[in-house]
Amino acid sequence: MTYWALNACFLAVVALAWMAVLIRHRHRPRGLPWRAALATLAVILAATAVFDNLMIAVDLFGYREEKISGAFLGLAPLEDFGYAIAAALGLPALWLLLPARPTSEEKR
Repeated sequence: MTYWALNACFLAVVALAWMAVLIRHRHRPRGLPWRAALATLAVILAATAVFDNLMIAVDLFGYREEKISGAFLGLAPLEDFGYAIAAALGLPALWLLLPARPTSEEKR
């Protein structure tokens, strides 16, 4: 399995989660945290670019040539950013889908 195929599995789950969010909140899509999710995505992608390049440069890990596409951002293959995208967009979707816990005020 290539890294792109593995990324497709994770990103498909994230896409399904966001479809569920959009269905649940179809009456108020502008109230969803799009800006926060996209800002988080930008920060996570920047951090991934910096730290993955550093870790690859000092040989903490590497990639099997036959499993990557050959497209790189510095030393990091583009496939390496799929996990960052899945995390940055998947966690807000889960947050919106899971039921809110009652606060101590609401329990009374």
